[in-house]
Amino acid sequence: MLKVLGAFGAALSLAICATPAAAQEWTPFKITGLYRSVTAASNEGLPRLSTDALVAAISTSDPEAIDAAANDLALRLARMHLLGAAGQSERRGWHIVDTDARLPLEEMLATAVRQNRLSIFYAGLRPKAREYALLRSAYAAETDPERRETIARNMERWRWLPRDLGDTYVFVNAARFEADLYREGEHVGTWRVIVGTTRTPTPVFQATIEGVVLNPWWEVPASIARESVAALVRNNPATARARGYVYENGRYRQRPGPNNALGQMKLVMPNPYSVYMHDTPNRDLFDREVRSFSHGCIRTGDAIGYATTLLEGVATREEVDAILATGQTRTLSIAEPMPVYITYFTAVSDGMGGVAILDDIYNRDRNIRVSARGGQGGPAARAALAAWPLLDSASASPQNPDGDCGS
Repeated sequence: MLKVLGAFGAALSLAICATPAAAQEWTPFKITGLYRSVTAASNEGLPRLSTDALVAAISTSDPEAIDAAANDLALRLARMHLLGAAGQSERRGWHIVDTDARLPLEEMLATAVRQNRLSIFYAGLRPKAREYALLRSAYAAETDPERRETIARNMERWRWLPRDLGDTYVFVNAARFEADLYREGEHVGTWRVIVGTTRTPTPVFQATIEGVVLNPWWEVPASIARESVAALVRNNPATARARGYVYENGRYRQRPGPNNALGQMKLVMPNPYSVYMHDTPNRDLFDREVRSFSHGCIRTGDAIGYATTLLEGVATREEVDAILATGQTRTLSIAEPMPVYITYFTAVSDGMGGVAILDDIYNRDRNIRVSARGGQGGPAARAALAAWPLLDSASASPQNPDGDCGS
């Protein structure tokens, strides 16, 4: 067997060295590194891509074919690290745009190949979030198959987010019933939230927080009007008026006040789902461990404290309280608009260096497949690829670290 593998390694070297070194991008040493990166993808909870096309190209002894196949494989691997391996059906309901898709990945790969920095290149495509690094470590150490699958699914979700979320942003995890505020890279605080029921789940999306509405009116969504408010206004107008409901200009609204469904504040965060972070008059629900009671909006605990934190540099708590006392609706813009990410993660930091597995309240985990996607080549291909590490000593040296053909 070693004689066969050695012959394969020699054939690969001859195929690549048959043309001038300048014309050959993928030297034996670099191809060995690429194969190792393909294998190492499993450490990220990613599938192992098929190397069959590259093996077939190597068997032709055509340097151009080898370059093309290696580039294709390396680029697919890079996209998987950066953007995830899941198909569109697995991402159903995820409406956060991953701006990483705009990166010049082909140019970045070409530079990495030229500088012989493939492993550094792939490592640099991982999500930057500390939470991802924690999940990655836990995935490597986890022995329970179900927990390991859940961790892998959530590592995949991190790849669907932009690698750089910004220095200042709000991060809501509906599965954890919490919202976190980060400002200039530092964690400012955590607030309990109430999210949608299983019948009216909170969607996953990104918006921009522009300001805060104090003493807001509630524009009753058509679905809720059909469900309850319209009948109340029609059949029991006195009770409807006492609760602040009015019908005007063809729409149902609720006046600011103690019964207002939005409580004393709501964020200005335009989005196509009409889902907002807001206060609530039913604050006792924040003491529940599972907090999925809304029609999809995100009710926020200590909402006025949260709003005041967002309004830093614009209004003090005393000024906010004074506005609330007037009962009049007022909108304040925050100093700088910031993104808010409404997400769904079922494997998270437990705050003690480990990972907590949360209840999958919306049954979304099952949509993400974690079984291997793509083949690994037949026995002959795997035997051939096993020869690549032998090229390290045969084709590379301190004087010739790229494993090229020399002068």
